[in-house]
Amino acid sequence: MSAVPTASGLDPEVAALLTRDPAGLVAAVVQQHDTGEVLMVAWMDDEALHRTLTTGRATYWSRSRQEYWVKGETSGHRQWVRDVRLDCDGDALLVLVDQEGPACHTGERSCFHRDLGAGRAAR
Repeated sequence: MSAVPTASGLDPEVAALLTRDPAGLVAAVVQQHDTGEVLMVAWMDDEALHRTLTTGRATYWSRSRQEYWVKGETSGHRQWVRDVRLDCDGDALLVLVDQEGPACHTGERSCFHRDLGAGRAAR
């Protein structure tokens, strides 16, 4: 696993609240702010979180490309950040957004569109 760049403008008080994985990342669960629909999961390091908080545009760290990406920069399917919350353990962020178009790279509204039918077994 490659190390993520460490230079960041993130407020030190906010940075101190984060519990990062060995690569310096925190999971970011992305949710539509008004409906509660879970759209996707991505990763943020301190700099991605700083950029998200200061620009109002969801910015993530791509583990595969090893670079920052602003959601919708190339696709036009932007995420306008309404709020960011941190879970009790500091290891996951909830990013509340206003999603333009589909959130998933497949063209689906949500990356969680595949039903595995787990609830059917309990009936």
